[in-house]
Amino acid sequence: MDIRQLRTFSCVAELGSLSKASDTLRVAQPALSRQIKLLEHELRAELFTRNGRGMVLTDAGRLLLARTAGIVRQIDQVRDEIQSAGGPPSGRVVLGLVPTVSCVISARLARRTVDKYPGISLCIVESYSGHLMEWLHRGEMDLALIYGPSSDLHLSVQSLGRDPIVAVGPRGSGLSEKKQVDIGWLLRQRLVLPSHSHGLRALIEQAAAKKKVKLDVKLEADSFRVLTSLVEEGLGYTLLPPSSVRNEVASGRLETAAISKPSPMRELTLAAPIDHPGSTAIALVTELLRDELIACREEGLWDIKLA
Repeated sequence: MDIRQLRTFSCVAELGSLSKASDTLRVAQPALSRQIKLLEHELRAELFTRNGRGMVLTDAGRLLLARTAGIVRQIDQVRDEIQSAGGPPSGRVVLGLVPTVSCVISARLARRTVDKYPGISLCIVESYSGHLMEWLHRGEMDLALIYGPSSDLHLSVQSLGRDPIVAVGPRGSGLSEKKQVDIGWLLRQRLVLPSHSHGLRALIEQAAAKKKVKLDVKLEADSFRVLTSLVEEGLGYTLLPPSSVRNEVASGRLETAAISKPSPMRELTLAAPIDHPGSTAIALVTELLRDELIACREEGLWDIKLA
């Protein structure tokens, strides 16, 4: 196996199409197809099932992707480091953000990166903590801002601070008038939450266990926008950081109320793969990310309590 074949394989696997991979890599489609066939011949296994909908990984293909995706990224980073040595920083950084963080800082961080380091290519991936941690473990992501606790993760982690959680309900729910609600009362309401394994759901279930309350979860949503839209429709309450629904509250689409003490808090964690070689580009994006957190707090956009 050579790196060109593995890079081709990784791109086709990600996009699910030879034609899309051809456009991305700027290599003719027959040449890519030939590289895939050579790789399959060497491994003596089919890596893709080819059908009218594109290229679908076989079991052997999924195994190869899991074992080599991180290797390909590390080789690309070494190339970027060498090419940018002594010159302006360059390279690709894949950053994962949980939705409640992404909606606050994604655009601001992207603008800051483009303005200060035009040679760095920043790829922002938005998903819940469970998915981001899986991609970190597989080496497909360089950094991720997730919710902890950081001590429980088999990753290289830094605690950045703690984020308050408030009750979120639809317009007319009366939360804005109450100003503050008891956590026991909130947990007994019909709730709209992410599915299991995600940080927010785990936090709420821990709070319910302490109060010996059985949660009434009729709807689950692993999309932040879907979750908030379901609450807007009056289908239940949820719990979120106030910064993530600031615009919806300002427009009157949602209402929030603080949760009486002891109110739940989420630990914001910067995570990276263990033994990740890192790069100048990753270090610079990390620095910009910290600066953006401070700026958001100073501008009153985020109530985060920084570590």
